[in-house]
Amino acid sequence: MTHPSLINESLINEIRRASRLMVRELGFMNSTLAATDYSPSAVHTLLEISANGAMTAAQLVQILGLEKSSVSRMLSRLLAAGELQEKPDGEDARFKRLELTEQGWGTVSRINDYGAMRVVDALTHLDAGQQQNVALGLTAYAQALAKCRDVPRPAAANNVTIVSGYRPGMIGRIAQMHGEYYARHHGFGHFFEGKVASGLAEFSARLDAECNHIWLAVLEGNIVGSVAIDGEDLGNNEAHLRWFILDDRCRGSGVGRRLLAEAMAFCDRRAFSAVQLWTFSGLHAARALYESFGFTLHKEWQGDQWGMMMTEQQFSRYPVDSAST
Repeated sequence: MTHPSLINESLINEIRRASRLMVRELGFMNSTLAATDYSPSAVHTLLEISANGAMTAAQLVQILGLEKSSVSRMLSRLLAAGELQEKPDGEDARFKRLELTEQGWGTVSRINDYGAMRVVDALTHLDAGQQQNVALGLTAYAQALAKCRDVPRPAAANNVTIVSGYRPGMIGRIAQMHGEYYARHHGFGHFFEGKVASGLAEFSARLDAECNHIWLAVLEGNIVGSVAIDGEDLGNNEAHLRWFILDDRCRGSGVGRRLLAEAMAFCDRRAFSAVQLWTFSGLHAARALYESFGFTLHKEWQGDQWGMMMTEQQFSRYPVDSAST
């Protein structure tokens, strides 16, 4: 990774000029795109559904990076035009998934043909080496732009404060962060978000107990992270680490480590016989953070407690003196 101060200003200006030219030449300045009667966001919606299969409106909000209200209006137009159809969710008929209709597949085919034609027309003006450079360069730059969504601003991370105890809106905000992150990265749905919300609501009623505690990361008055210790539900003087989550703006900033440090210091002061947490495989960054605080993998199995089959895991942390005996 290159430090921003080392990037040449002329290089920045060259990339910006090229980006503006691409936007104009590809037609993004127009109200419609790809020789259709649809807006750029509608065209991208059709392409995403064709590539990923049936999707929810919430998933499209995350992928497209648009406001929920904008996506809702755009989907209404595509449904009315006969490009999309709604199907009941397999888990809960109250929720809808969006699929392409036969007409929609035809529209996507024409969009793809048009897009391929534009690429071919442009590449004919380049030799083979230049064509390869364009493909590699555009791919790298697009991936770098996508990573900017998840990289926090250092100044913002430095302004995060850690507070403890209940705050109004806490339950909804923590459920929202869980729902959005795990829907985007792991395909979780309403079952998971509902389980987070109901469990957290039940736990919040027990926060008066000295063995229970919750910590919140707060940025400019907004909750951007959380972790809780439930000292009651497991029994045997064991603590349950729950609802550890960060807003995308704070990932990789050290805020998660600060939250866990508070939680583990609390557990050590309370002298719990063990701290347990349940998660699933594939969360590599979180696992590395857990292990840095002394957690070890206790067992794993195939389960569906979060609404879909996956390899579930239990991690355990024991006091140093008891772990060595």
